[in-house]
Amino acid sequence: MAFRRLHLIRVLYRTAEIREPSNLKILSQMVTMRRIIEGLGSSRSYSSGISNVPEYSRGSFSSYLYKGKNELPWTGGKTLKLPSVMAAELSIFLYDKRSVTTQAKAPPQVRQMGALKVSMTSPGFVYEPYAPREPISFWKRWFTRSGWRRTKDDIILELKSAYAINKLRKSGYSKKLFYNEAANLYKEINTLMANGEKTSLRKAVTEKMYSALKNEIKQRESKWTKVYWELVEPIVKIRTLRARLIGVDRNDLSKVFIQLTLEFLAKQKFEAYDSKGAVVAGDKTKEVLVRDIWVFEKSLFHPGAYWRLCGRISS
Repeated sequence: MAFRRLHLIRVLYRTAEIREPSNLKILSQMVTMRRIIEGLGSSRSYSSGISNVPEYSRGSFSSYLYKGKNELPWTGGKTLKLPSVMAAELSIFLYDKRSVTTQAKAPPQVRQMGALKVSMTSPGFVYEPYAPREPISFWKRWFTRSGWRRTKDDIILELKSAYAINKLRKSGYSKKLFYNEAANLYKEINTLMANGEKTSLRKAVTEKMYSALKNEIKQRESKWTKVYWELVEPIVKIRTLRARLIGVDRNDLSKVFIQLTLEFLAKQKFEAYDSKGAVVAGDKTKEVLVRDIWVFEKSLFHPGAYWRLCGRISS
């Protein structure tokens, strides 16, 4: 018994010495500490605590953590049980700022600016651009090493988004209001591009995005003299695919930008004309279902900051 207590003290001491462990090490250490404290050498498997836990059907991983449920939504349609101890540990991992780092490093030229870097209006890049995950079967996920690695990666991706959304909520974020604002921006930016209004477009997008859109308008005008574009409202569907934080000051974690990646599913009408007014592309009498993935960005430390388009991802 004395040897076990000594071993417990050594484990706790070594854990306390690690200041910035990786995500996987944090989870491993918490599981190890819990087993030592509760079992003190018990030979029972950690999975033995699974028996009397509610089952999961479908839903968002982050929403289940917020609601305090003990389920993880990975397997489409399959049921999965999670130990209540592990759910609590994942919650600690999610909400403890010192336990997880989801902030990206700013570019080298920005970091060299010293105190002036906090005045930047945009990082100028999309951090960890969204890419759809390839479906994986239940058996491969839970009974192969590659499946375990994939599950670990999926957990980390979801935790990053949940952490970013949680920080955004502290600044007064409302999903409903943001979706309304995003829908208005989606319509406004597309309309300005169709009309070639570059000056007005500058206010709705970041500097780098403005440069890219300006080039697109220039190339389009070389082919088509005029373009007709219309959004058939309401938008069919809007959903959040990813959320990320970008830190710009190591000494002040409140100085961050947030990027939200949204998927838009909307019906649109389009028609293009040449210099003589003849239709050369599209048909404005027909509705076309279009899927767009846009990345919106906002500063959480600039007074009066507002959402702007900072990137688009091909779908």
